[in-house]
Amino acid sequence: MLNEIITDEYFEHQSILVDPAQQALRIDKFLMERIAKVSRNRIQNLIRSGSVRVNDREIKPNYKVKGKDQISIVLPYPPFEGESVVPEEMPLNIIYEDEDLLVLNKPAGLVVHPGVGHRSGTLVNGLAYYFRDLPLMEGNAPDRPGLVHRIDKNTSGLMLIAKTDFALTHLAKQFFYHTIERTYYALVWGEPDPPSGAVNAHIGRDPRHRKKFAAYPDGETGKWAVTHFRVLEPLYYVSLVQCNLETGRTHQIRVHLEHLGHPLFNDERYGGDRIVKGTIFSKYKSFVERCFESLPRHGLHAKSLGFEHPRSGKWLSFDSELPEDMATTLDLWRNYVQGKKLKKEG
Repeated sequence: MLNEIITDEYFEHQSILVDPAQQALRIDKFLMERIAKVSRNRIQNLIRSGSVRVNDREIKPNYKVKGKDQISIVLPYPPFEGESVVPEEMPLNIIYEDEDLLVLNKPAGLVVHPGVGHRSGTLVNGLAYYFRDLPLMEGNAPDRPGLVHRIDKNTSGLMLIAKTDFALTHLAKQFFYHTIERTYYALVWGEPDPPSGAVNAHIGRDPRHRKKFAAYPDGETGKWAVTHFRVLEPLYYVSLVQCNLETGRTHQIRVHLEHLGHPLFNDERYGGDRIVKGTIFSKYKSFVERCFESLPRHGLHAKSLGFEHPRSGKWLSFDSELPEDMATTLDLWRNYVQGKKLKKEG
């Protein structure tokens, strides 16, 4: 029997090739013997949510494993060994909630989960307080209650949070199979040409900068990643761009847009915190600095989110307004463009 384990930020994928001599055995019993620290109840939840496939097909809990079966399992984030999270009361902008999940609008500047230098004041601390009366979900890491994905500290926008173990496993499966729809609005330097397309480039660690990731278009390293983009509003030296994720790698949009030559506006890590496009005149430089002040973080907002509800199977869609800092900066650029047009016409 071969067992391959691949971990990502918010799920673990196990692939098991069953020994040819394996006798027929219920799949929950079979998996109980092969997956550490996972109860039978949790395995049944995984099966019911469609997170267990045999020979690339979803199966029922009474399925009996046979020799040479290829089993694929998607588990929420692997067990975490670390400090417990201290619940902290904080305002959460929840735009939808039911017994299984909630959708919230995260402000820029809020760290999602604890890490080095951020042991408190994170979204997870706030969720731990908000969920304090809920039982701890089996298999959910203690420092990530309900998290099935994340967005960067300085990215604003919609996040999906699970409240039950079944919802957690079902949503993790949707993220793994890329069926969740996510739309981001990005303010970028320059005007992409062509104005729409897809960036298909692996993403991996940048060997020269420990905190950065890099694009590898030949796929020689890193993980497969695809970002679809479309220019919504060209504004001379910047553009408002819509990005849709086919995959969800760390810093994916930031890395892919830098790879295109159009880094996010004011993205200090990927080269957008300087004048990338425009003139050399001091008046223009002062204008850009004013824009940096109005948007003191990279210009990226998780605008909309669509997914299948784990319990009802109904498709749910949510949308959000651009935050004030991005909206204000866009208006500054619109006024700049209008001023150039009037000057040209005059």
